[in-house]
Amino acid sequence: MDIDDDDFFTNLDRPGRAANNNAFQERLRQAPRDDDAEIPDVPPFMLEEEGETPLQQLIRHWMNERHSPDILPNEGELLAGLLDHIRSQSETVQLLRTDPSSSEEEHFRIMLVQTEVERVKFIVRSYLRTRLFKIEKFARYIMTNSEVQQRLSESEVEHARRFARLTDQHFYHSVLQSLPDTQQTLDDQPPFVPSMVTEPDKARAVFVLARQDCPPVRLPDGTALDMRKGHISLTPYSVVEQLIARGEAELV
Repeated sequence: MDIDDDDFFTNLDRPGRAANNNAFQERLRQAPRDDDAEIPDVPPFMLEEEGETPLQQLIRHWMNERHSPDILPNEGELLAGLLDHIRSQSETVQLLRTDPSSSEEEHFRIMLVQTEVERVKFIVRSYLRTRLFKIEKFARYIMTNSEVQQRLSESEVEHARRFARLTDQHFYHSVLQSLPDTQQTLDDQPPFVPSMVTEPDKARAVFVLARQDCPPVRLPDGTALDMRKGHISLTPYSVVEQLIARGEAELV
């Protein structure tokens, strides 16, 4: 059975997904026995892109989120569509498994579909856990920066607010209440002392892959970096932050 991303999520976001279960079952039963597709001799990122599937988009956002020092915009609509499709496919697989007319070969193909579904679930969980880790790490920074809050969903902002409040209360009852009044806050900014509010380190170096020919970017030393499609560079995140936001490059 062909379980490539392009095939598995072809019908995502099309109306009437529930009505397509019969078509999916028919494709599953009549799928070819072998996958003899030729493997290209060039790296995948050098091939011409024909448009990303929802799963490919999720993987790209997942990798960007994992490697970026800053928290990126929430991809709620993409996640909702994928989870809806996973739920539909899981229900279809369960129906096929209980079908007494299914052959041993068909059960094997069903197992492959289940494996693909579990792979997508793993990526979704990892993406959400990565965002949750950043939200808790930068909770106080998020609550003092309205621009960052716009990248988060309502539930994520509410979680950051509660987490920051609980952390402040814990620090106050554990330590701060015993200090002089002038030293009982967590947002002091004395000279020559690092900020007490943890912020993303945008000067951290990241590996970035150009998904297309990008305009030149200015490095910290003043030199210009010309990034062509397929080119991988090691640069500070702040240098390529806008390229990542526009989808012209991705982190690897």
